[in-house]
Amino acid sequence: MKNSKRVNEIISWYEHENEGTKENIERLLNTGYLAGTGKLVILPVDQGFEHGPSKSFVPNPDAFDPDYHFNFAIEAGCNAYAAPLGFIEHGAKKYSKQLPLILKLNNSDSLYGGDPVQVMTSSVDDAVRLGCAAVGFSIYPGSNSSPEMYSELRQITIEAKSKGLAVVVWSYPRGGKLNKEDEAAFDVVSYAAHIAAQMGANIIKIKPPTSHVSKQDILDIYSKNNVKLDNLSDRIAHCIQSSFNGKRIVIFSGGPAKGKEEILQEIGEIAKGGGFGSIVGRNSFQRPFNEGVSLMREIMDIYKSA
Repeated sequence: MKNSKRVNEIISWYEHENEGTKENIERLLNTGYLAGTGKLVILPVDQGFEHGPSKSFVPNPDAFDPDYHFNFAIEAGCNAYAAPLGFIEHGAKKYSKQLPLILKLNNSDSLYGGDPVQVMTSSVDDAVRLGCAAVGFSIYPGSNSSPEMYSELRQITIEAKSKGLAVVVWSYPRGGKLNKEDEAAFDVVSYAAHIAAQMGANIIKIKPPTSHVSKQDILDIYSKNNVKLDNLSDRIAHCIQSSFNGKRIVIFSGGPAKGKEEILQEIGEIAKGGGFGSIVGRNSFQRPFNEGVSLMREIMDIYKSA
């Protein structure tokens, strides 16, 4: 497929990468319903590991089956499908040529009672073996374990890119001195996006930020410099600006299950603010298959017309 003008523009931001990594970024941008638009909608199904199968799949029991998610992502026209080793391994041989796969290399589980931390559950070699286009890796800026996570991410990034894979970073502030409200604060989320960009992420995944600002001195800076934070679209635009002035792909999490109108309103604000797309899990696969596919297409149409 010949690249669109927009895809070529995006790829020009990654000229420092080797040909294999650039080709895989191109593949992500040239797959599915949004191919060529420069926008991405990805299906992530790491919730079974992170939150447990009961919370994740009981609302739609068909989703216990790994094949369900591959077929769902293909039918919906997603740019890619991201999951931990077991789900990816189950269907990689059958589906990897139809759908770019992102292997989530580290994960956490809700049974663990200590400080927030993710541990390695698969490897870059697994991603290569399974024909993946990219690896995914979570960091928790602000947590007591963040120094180790940054060091681990750096090594993973070097290895993955040397083998021609793209790197997707879930950058989720939590733990340490951050309270629950701070995790999605405007200043904290934009900071997390910038950290991921500085760590070499090709694609950055963050939460849509709230209007809360965690620190008074930063609020004073925003006020003095007329930084807008009342509307979600303005907050999204600042997160994009914080990611090398928009020269890194930034996508936004779908978050907990919610009503269709609330989802579409949020997506509209993300698109208006210049977001590159969304990574939508529970809000899609917890619905019946056709309903979920229809919702994903409505989300994609918003991005397509932005």
